[in-house]
Parts: sequence; C-alpha cells; structure tokens
Amino acid sequence: MDQPTLRGLLRNPELGLRLVSGPPDALERPLRWVHSTDLADPTPFLADDLALLTTGSQLDGSVTASAYVAQLTARGVVGLGFGTGVQHPELPSDLVAACDEAGLPLFEVPYRTPFIAVARAHAEAIAAQAYARRSWALDTQRALAVAALRRHGLAAIISELGRRLDAWVAMFDASGTLTIEHPPGGVSATTREVVAGHVAEVLTRGAETGRSIVVDEQTMQLFTLGRRRGLRGVIAIAAASLDAEARAVVTSVIAMAGLALEQTDRLVSERRRLHAQLLQSLLLDDETLAQRVLSSLPTGQVIVAVAVDALPEALEEWWERRRAERGSRSFLAVSDEGSGSTNGMVICLPEADAVLLDEAAERFGIRIGVSEATSYSAFSRAHAQALSALRRGAVAGGAGGSGAGVSGAVASGAGGAIRFAETAASGILSALTTDDARLIAESRLAPLRSGDADLEQSLRVWLEHDARFESAASALGIHRHTLRSRVAQASKLLEMDLSTFPARAELWALLRAASH
Repeated sequence: MDQPTLRGLLRNPELGLRLVSGPPDALERPLRWVHSTDLADPTPFLADDLALLTTGSQLDGSVTASAYVAQLTARGVVGLGFGTGVQHPELPSDLVAACDEAGLPLFEVPYRTPFIAVARAHAEAIAAQAYARRSWALDTQRALAVAALRRHGLAAIISELGRRLDAWVAMFDASGTLTIEHPPGGVSATTREVVAGHVAEVLTRGAETGRSIVVDEQTMQLFTLGRRRGLRGVIAIAAASLDAEARAVVTSVIAMAGLALEQTDRLVSERRRLHAQLLQSLLLDDETLAQRVLSSLPTGQVIVAVAVDALPEALEEWWERRRAERGSRSFLAVSDEGSGSTNGMVICLPEADAVLLDEAAERFGIRIGVSEATSYSAFSRAHAQALSALRRGAVAGGAGGSGAGVSGAVASGAGGAIRFAETAASGILSALTTDDARLIAESRLAPLRSGDADLEQSLRVWLEHDARFESAASALGIHRHTLRSRVAQASKLLEMDLSTFPARAELWALLRAASH
C-alpha cells in the first residue's frame, strides 16, 4: 500500500483545501508530516518530506516570497499551505508566482479550517495506513501458513508470496537453477538469465546476503536460503523496496523455506547413506540388492562415471531434474574414492544418456571420469576405468597440452568429461607418463646421458626402426658399424642386454617416460 501523499490530503472533503499551483507528479510524493509556522526561515526546524502551513505574516517585509520559497524547496518541503483570512485575505500573487516557478505545490487553507485539523487528518491517514499494513502482514502470514501445509508446500509458499506482494517472485536452488516462479513468465527470459548469473555469483561466494540488483531498469531483491558456506538457494523478488511489514513477511518465507529444505536434507541424507551401501554391493559386481531396492536403477548395458570437485547437493538437484526431463534412469552415490581427499560422486547411467555427463561437467566446471559401456557383472572394472580416466586426464591437463583422453580441450582444473576409451586409445605406454615414472626413467638413463650425447638419440632411432642396424644407421647418417658400437656401449652403461626383446621394450618405455 502506498504511503499518504499530498494529493490524498487535498482530496479530504472535510478540510476544503484548494490546490492553487504545482505539477501533478509533485502531489504523489510521500508526505511524512504536516507542520505550521510563520518563521521567516523555518528550515532549521523542519524534517524531510513534510507540508508546511503558514498564514504569511513573515511575508510583510521580513522575507521576499521568492527567497522564502527557495528556502523551502532546498529543504525538501513537499507542499506549502497558505491560510487565508488571517494575515492576508487572499493568496499573495508574488507567492503564487514563486511557487509556480519553483514547482512547489501551493494550496489554500480556508479560514474555517484550523491548521490543527489539517495535521490531525494527515496523522489519521498515517495511522490508517500503518493499520492496513499490519492487517495485510497478519493476513499474509496466515495465508502462507496454509500454503505451507499443501502437498507442494514450498512452491505454494513462493506463489502465495508473489500474489501478496503483487510482484515476480522466484526461487533458485543450490545449483543456481530457477525452480519456482510466480507469476510464470513474469519477467523476460533475458532478465531471468541475468538474475540467474547474479544468483550463481552469490552461491559461489557462499555468503548470506540480502542485496539488491538492477536488471533492465528493474530492481531485484535477493535473499539467500541456508547458512553461510551451506547455502541452499536464493529467493529473488522484483521490487524496488520493501517496507517493514513486507520484509517481515519475506523473513518468515525464508524461515519456512529453510525448514522445508532442512526436512528435505534429512531425507536426502538417508537416501545418500542407502545409495552408498548399494554402491558397495555393486562394486562386488552384484546388482541383485540394488535392483530390488531401486526402481530407478538403469537396466542393460551401463556406463559408470566418477565426478570430483562438485558440491553433492548442487549436482544431485541438477542431475535429478535433467534426468526427469529426459525420462531416463540413473543411480547416484557419494564415494570416498574421488581425487585425493575430495569425495567423488559415482553415477551409473545408460550409455544413451552420456551427454548429461558433458552437460554436468560444463555447468559445474568439474572433472568426470567415464567408463566404457558394460554389464553390472563388471561394475567394479567400469568403476576402476572411470577413476583411471580421471587420473589420466589430470596428468594430460597438468602437462599443459590438450592431453590424450581429455574430452574437447579440457585441462586439469578446468573440468570436463574424460572417457576411458579415449585415454586407452593412446596406448599402454602413455599410462606411464606420470611423475613417478619420469623420475625412475631419468635415474635409469643417467649413465647414458652423462656420456656421449649421441647415444640416446641413436638408441631412439634404432628402436624406432625395429632394432635394424642398416635402416637406422641410414636414418642417422652414420655407418652401421658405428651404430653397433653405440648400442654396445649403451648396453654396457645401462647394464641391459639389448640383444633381447624384453630389454629393448624396457628401454623404449624408459625413453618414452623420460621425454614427458
């Protein structure tokens, strides 16, 4: 409800006030109080946004009309009421001209209307407005309590709040996704997108807030749900400002929403515990128990994925929504086999829904290792493949290149769905490109590298030519006997019999590992 204004005061028929001059929009400014004085300069004793009443005795020589009006407008006076029949039989023409030029509303107070009646009428309007707001708040609180008892209580609460505030109200979940809004489509798609961006920023920062933003010249109030570092969502309200009663209502909605989410958290916690136990059964390559307990467990060939660096709540909420939209089945469980000390989310899903893994990796900026398609009888092997893909992807990304096994152009820390099939395609030797393997290789090759600088290159070319001296010597531009001498020298330095295949294979692995 709007605050009392000068226009409302002028419309009171019992007062008989008459507007003489003033722009229409100036009459809509909130009017905080009405005060009377004949001081030549009353501004030191005035408050903001009030209407001043005077009989004009100070205009008989103490101050000019233009200077008097300039003082009032500079102080922020909403309107000037002039009582005729006391000092002046009618409104002074110079005062009318000064108010008209300054854009200050000027109204006549007839002799029969005492100034105290004008002040009392405005005080009654303020009291009526305050009573109406309190009544609105109580009625709204009752309506919200009834809404909370409905089947979809949280959605009903948000919708009721939108109706009562006559504003667009939306709720974003922990992943920053818009889940509830009233009225639907109450703002443009562009506005929703921009608001979602601000919501994501608030959730990422993890700080409680009650901030306001401006989107397309429309002010939005953002209120967080949940505790610091454990935010469960954000409520957005399209409103320039909220008075004390409206804020009290919003506070109660936040409390109701938080309670509903905490109840949901308890259910989610129990479900996670159950899924973690079922995961242990699946890792034993036995899906019997999981099939009996879960109707949502996918059937047939499945892929197993392990996601790390993700907040379980946000990923679960987003995943369940996308899964429902596609009408597919899947299984999620929190695992302690993630990345170092970071827990991972194990996801089992049909191969046809693998695109969801790419979407999740991009949306949350996380890494997801993905296995090959398999049956439940080989679930543990698929789980191991997903973990291997994660490790291989991290090594490839940490090396600074695109890396074998990294889907798209994803580096370690930037996120991405990493397929085991892609990492395996690079060959078994690429799996040796770890820091430990490199250190071992450098140590084993140290005797070789401390001598003739041409030895290592000669060995590499010799092995690339299947240990054939003639073709390798030609490629190096040396005589074959020179190459034989170098190989013999390297064999002695390395204490390896390079005439045997196992020794040559080990040497090739050492050279590969040392070059990464």
